[in-house]
Amino acid sequence: MTKRLTEVAKKAGVSEATVSRVLNGRDGVSEATRTAVLTALDVLGYERPTKLRGERARLVGLVLPELQNPIFPALAEVVTGSLAQRGYTPALCARTIGGVSEMDYVEMLLDHQVSGVIFAGGSYALADARHDHYRRLTDRGLPVVLVNAGVDELGFPRVSTDDAVAVEQAYGHLRSLGHERIGLVLGPEGHVPSRRKLDAMIQAAGWGEGDDAECVERSSFSMEGARVAATKLVERGVTGIICASDVLALGTIRAARRLGRAVPTDISVVGYDDSAFMTCTDPPLTTVRQPIETMGQAAVDLLVTQIEGAGVLHDELLFEPELVVRGSTAPAPRR
Repeated sequence: MTKRLTEVAKKAGVSEATVSRVLNGRDGVSEATRTAVLTALDVLGYERPTKLRGERARLVGLVLPELQNPIFPALAEVVTGSLAQRGYTPALCARTIGGVSEMDYVEMLLDHQVSGVIFAGGSYALADARHDHYRRLTDRGLPVVLVNAGVDELGFPRVSTDDAVAVEQAYGHLRSLGHERIGLVLGPEGHVPSRRKLDAMIQAAGWGEGDDAECVERSSFSMEGARVAATKLVERGVTGIICASDVLALGTIRAARRLGRAVPTDISVVGYDDSAFMTCTDPPLTTVRQPIETMGQAAVDLLVTQIEGAGVLHDELLFEPELVVRGSTAPAPRR
């Protein structure tokens, strides 16, 4: 008990006596101090006293699929900073291979009486994935916001980059450089943002039935998966490749080089995200930038609006991306 008091007092920046007063429900403690103590208790993983468990903490979960892709740490930085400014403590939950699952994280966050959850890149974006844990949040009436497209039936507010505009920008850029054989490296079948990108490409390129079979390959969101997918496109004569993430674009560049092709002289590659260090790759990556700072702040605004009891539209907010032209695209090679 003494150790717990010491740890919570240090975390909350108050005395052990103050922590004891809060845990025992005594008067003489300001609401701000009381909130700080309860939040520290939640963050450190201690159970609240029984009489305090019905109250939600000023704790917000941020659930990410990974931290290796630089776009997710960038989003986490924006969201955690914005939450702190609004008086909430972020609880970062990043999944790892063979580690804690998204479903397990949801259970942990519910146990900690969080005020709400922001998800990015979760199984909500996969049409054939299990979604039961999201419905648990709905059943509890817990505020939730999704970053980027998810399956419609979940009904949560969404903050998304406009995938159609992203593809139109990338495709238009490659066409302006003279590329006629343009392909896509997308995420897995059933990945909603990838499906939107494919629909936009069909519209932009005027593809007929079956055209996408020659010009589209799918991959896990890994460099090795992209290398395998892009190899097939290059071998079919594609000279311009649009990828569903910067990580996939880097795998595509690797594939071209292993086939003896130069980027961008022989193969032009466009990424998606404009995550950190894409100016430092060889060559610097042409990519479609997601407006992560604006989207992260919008996600927090939507969540806090729900937490505070105001009505919120369960529509999707679409943010326009920006094409950033660097060194991985060039005029199509002469035949």
